[in-house]
Amino acid sequence: MKNLENIQGSRFYGRRQSKPLKKSSATRLKKYFPIYSVVLPEDGLLDYQKLFSHNPDEIWLEIGFGKGEHLKEQAKSNPHIGILGCEPFINGVSGLVDHIHKENLSNVRFFMDDARLLMDALPDASISRVFILFPDPWPKKRHHKRRVVCAGNLKVISRILKDGAELRIATDHQDYRRWILARLLENSDFTWQADGPENWHKRSADWPATRYEQKALEAGRKSAYMTFIRTSRKQVA
Repeated sequence: MKNLENIQGSRFYGRRQSKPLKKSSATRLKKYFPIYSVVLPEDGLLDYQKLFSHNPDEIWLEIGFGKGEHLKEQAKSNPHIGILGCEPFINGVSGLVDHIHKENLSNVRFFMDDARLLMDALPDASISRVFILFPDPWPKKRHHKRRVVCAGNLKVISRILKDGAELRIATDHQDYRRWILARLLENSDFTWQADGPENWHKRSADWPATRYEQKALEAGRKSAYMTFIRTSRKQVA
């Protein structure tokens, strides 16, 4: 696993850093990175239970956590679980570390690299909830292959989710919403939890807001909040 100073490019698209970190945040990141970051084994699967000081009832995963607002709130509200967050963007990881320090969170760990590397190292049926919130829509057709919601990633997410586990996806991009629904509805491993528009036009009470969501609202863009349930493997078989 690459250390903080030597992290280079990965299969994630986009920049690693935008503006320089504040001195206090940079110092905090350097101090806490080795404590809270996930190191993948050179071979075999990750023993995720040993990442936490407590014995978590469940393990949740957020793919692309931005600056960690949603992940922080979930960790605060659910101290009995352990949350893994993936984010290749150093400013986002720094923001999450600031939250961990301020809120004294012990049930959060992060992986600053391509989420696929972490997911490939997780055992089958080990995750109880996955969040993909406001991913980059890559609106140009030639870039659609870069979208995180795709057949290959859904196959891996299906493998690591427990039966009955939740996959929560949010987007403010209407074309991406249609893309997401098309790929999930044709996948027998997932069932969409929506009886009508109200089920996906509003966040549920246990779905904290994100900074990006607020920006979308201020810009007049409507967001969709979709929840899918991992179908029972016995049922699929």
